[in-house]
Amino acid sequence: MKRQEIIEFIKEIGVLQEGHFKLTSGLHSKQYMQCAKVFEQPKNAEKLVTALKKSLPSNIDTVIAPAIGGICMGYELAHTLGSRFIFAERQNGQMTLRRGFKLSRGERVLIAEDVVTTGGSVKEVLEIAREAGCDLIGVTALVDRSNGSVDFGIPFYPLLKIEVAAYQPKECPLCQQGMAVDKPGSR
Repeated sequence: MKRQEIIEFIKEIGVLQEGHFKLTSGLHSKQYMQCAKVFEQPKNAEKLVTALKKSLPSNIDTVIAPAIGGICMGYELAHTLGSRFIFAERQNGQMTLRRGFKLSRGERVLIAEDVVTTGGSVKEVLEIAREAGCDLIGVTALVDRSNGSVDFGIPFYPLLKIEVAAYQPKECPLCQQGMAVDKPGSR
């Protein structure tokens, strides 16, 4: 899929939304990425993950994702790659492996996320894999909306890079136009 085809598709399935949004960060934006909508219909997830697979290295032993946003993405990607899948989750505020999941020294690992904004959760998962002595192949995401500000120190393979303008509420042109604010985030 070409960039414009991906953008049209994610608009069509409700991922890329237009309006006036209050982001989890507190900033305001005219666009919002609801990546969970990708996984509402498995055929949509399969289509996007199959397109993403073309840019990824081969021979990945394990895909690991941060909970909760990356779980569906990581699972679908591992399924497509024929790899093992695990996820990390927060326990007492710290990202950790639970549920009997383990990583091994030399294991070829790819970290998967649905959307990367600050990269904070991915960096925590990277640290878990580093401490286990894994061979870190890279990070992947359906959408990179970090505006180029994230550096994981290893290759980053997003399906789509999209710049989303965000404003402090006092400087928001949408607020100044009197548009109602929608707060679709999870926090």
